[in-house]
Order: sequence, then structure tokens, then C-alpha cells
Amino acid sequence: MNFSDMWSTIFSFENYAELLPLVSNSLLAGVILGVVGGLIGVFVMTRDMAFAVHGIAELSFAGAAFALLIGANVIWGSVVGSLIAALLLGALGTKASDRNAVTGVLMPFGLGLGILFLSLYEGRSANKFGLLTGQIVSVDSVQLGLLAGGAVIVIAALLVMWRPLMFASVDPAVAMAKGVPVRGLSIAFMLVLGLAVALSIQVVGSLLVLALLITPAAAALLVSSRPPVVVGLSVLFAMTSVVGGILLSLAGRLPISPYVTTLSFLIYAICRTLNWVRRRSYRARARAEHSAHSPEISTT
Repeated sequence: MNFSDMWSTIFSFENYAELLPLVSNSLLAGVILGVVGGLIGVFVMTRDMAFAVHGIAELSFAGAAFALLIGANVIWGSVVGSLIAALLLGALGTKASDRNAVTGVLMPFGLGLGILFLSLYEGRSANKFGLLTGQIVSVDSVQLGLLAGGAVIVIAALLVMWRPLMFASVDPAVAMAKGVPVRGLSIAFMLVLGLAVALSIQVVGSLLVLALLITPAAAALLVSSRPPVVVGLSVLFAMTSVVGGILLSLAGRLPISPYVTTLSFLIYAICRTLNWVRRRSYRARARAEHSAHSPEISTT
């Protein structure tokens, strides 16, 4: 394949206007999941749970693959797998080191189960591939309704426990001393996170779910330290990645996940660069002010 063929595979805007009306449900799903990913990603970063997201995604993949094998609803299978993983991590991984160890055990187990179920599945290969890389461009009304219902549950749960969860995430020892149910909040958040992972897998697949639940929040934290600004930017970045990825995927013959993950990475790279420039400028001003106020040393 030469460069021209490769470019036409990635970007080809022929008949683009006719294709747009076909993905209206997908765009709505992208907006919904962008909000979910942006909101919950802030807590994932604050609680240092990026690795746990990957572990939940693998068991979610196994649940979806099993549902595909037996002819059940793939979204429900994904949700069940995610919730099982979330319960295990919440119950067994109270400390960060314990949680990472449990996640490291669950990841290969979930991936192995998922590969086993996909190997036994004799249907279309596109269905297998979609579990790994996402297939949001084919969202129908039933799937959109399930995604919207799951998103409402996630957002409502986060709003209810927002303040105590943020307190427990920033300083769990003090929160526990103040009577905040830290362990209960941890398990509740893991369940909410499990549901969010299951929903997000429908966009980018189980292998690349971090691009939706981690990268936007990580980029937002590079730009600001104010919680409202961080949350707003995280949601904006996630929505831009998903919706932009859907629109770009129409112009090519590739799965949606490369577009979503590339946009997400570019946003992070830009924020990282802005953070570096801002810190360098701050250090330069600090050195200039220090030089201006320091006493001159005269030599005689």
C-alpha cells in the first residue's frame, strides 16, 4: 500500500454529507459518553485509579464476549462484567498497592476469558473486532436508550456523593477521622466506575478505554487546579475526542478508536505543552524578581 492509498483509507470525504444523517444516534451517544467520561475521569485521576480502569475494562470485555457468544445483549454483558470487576476491586483493594495487585491478577484473567469466548463465537468477525476497538457508528435507538439510562445513573450517583467522595479522594485519613464512610464510598465509586467503563467500551473498545476515562481528565489537570474548571475542561476534552472521532471516522475505512485516541492524545499533548510554557515563564519571572530584589555585591 502506497502513501496515497493509505491516506484515502484514513481520510476520504467522498459522499460525506450523505453519511452524516446516518450517525445522528452515534453523535448523541458520543456527547453522552463524553460527559460521563469527563466527569468520572476527574475522580479516577484524583484517586490514582488509572490502572484499575484497565482491569475493569478487561472483565467488561469478557462479559461482552460471553453475551455475544450466547446471543444476549452485549451491553448488558459488558455491564455485568464491569460490575463484577468493580466489586472485586472495591472489596479486595482497599489500599492502592492491594488494588494494583488485584488489578494485575484480573487483567490477564479477563482478557483470557474474552479471547476464549470470541474463539468459540462463530458469527461475524466484525462483531468480535468491535468489542476490542469500538463500534459506535452503528448505534441504534435501543442501544442509545441503554447508554442514556446508564449515563443518568452514573451522573446522578456522582452528584449525590460528589463532596464526600472528593474529600475522601484528596485526604482519606482526615475524611475517615471526620466520620466520612471512606470504605463505603470507595465501593460505591467502584460500581459507578464499572458502569462507566462498560458504557465507554461501546465507543473505543476494551483495549483503548483509557483514552476516554483518563486522558481528558489528565489533560484538564495540566491546565488548571481549580475543581470546577478541571471538571468543565475534562468534559469538553472528552466530548471533543468522541464526537470528533465519530466525524473523522466517517471519512475513512478504519474503526473509530484510532481517531478518538489520536484526538485525545493531541489534546493532552497541547495541554502538556501549555503547562510547560507556563511553568517556564513562571520560573523566568521568579528569577527576574529575585535578581531585582537581591542586594548588589560590590567589590572594592
